[in-house]
Amino acid sequence: MPRSIYACPMPRVLIAEDEPAIADAVLYALRSEGLEADHCLLGREVLPRVRAGGVDVVVLDVGLPDASGFDICRELRAVSDVPVIFLTARNDEIDRVLGLELGADDYMAKPFSPRELVARVRARLRRVPVAGVAADAWTLRGEFALDGEGHRIRFRDQLLDLTRYEYALLSALLQRPGAILTRAQLMDRGWDSDADSADRTVDTHIKTLRGKLRAAGADPDPIRTHRGLGYAIEA
Repeated sequence: MPRSIYACPMPRVLIAEDEPAIADAVLYALRSEGLEADHCLLGREVLPRVRAGGVDVVVLDVGLPDASGFDICRELRAVSDVPVIFLTARNDEIDRVLGLELGADDYMAKPFSPRELVARVRARLRRVPVAGVAADAWTLRGEFALDGEGHRIRFRDQLLDLTRYEYALLSALLQRPGAILTRAQLMDRGWDSDADSADRTVDTHIKTLRGKLRAAGADPDPIRTHRGLGYAIEA
């Protein structure tokens, strides 16, 4: 077995998947890379295991027999910020958007490569907080206020309810207002992923982020799309 790149204790991944063939393939791939991996068949087992501690990433099937993965994710986000990667037989944009709005960190449609899933799990584990300012210190950017230490952003004195990646994107844009950041630059600020999915991943998060800004009263949209280049924000 290859030596783990992680210090002990090794990160632990919880897989909630009711198809034995998929679960076995994912468990084998994770363990072959030196990661700890546990498996459960039912969605209702996920929350108690996360609450018990020791779970670093949850790989969550959307179509579990006892509960929707979306419902399980919603319950998780009420008590934990553990990274969640959805597995689903559906690849519709509306499902991806819903999953991300509920706080999921990534989304993989079946069939998928177990090696790619392992790469995405490792990306979640490598993620480090975006460097920011001191605790309780807010940096003003026009109508925005950024608290880098607390990973919080306000718009017109209203605290935005952002997922970790929505925060990473908006924070990156606000740190360089007016500058055009490519999708690769934006991904480098918050997470790693394979190049083939970079455009879709960033674009989907930008879409959900725009929706939250619009709900907070941002009109016109402060995020500008520069086709062929990337995104910029007018702060």
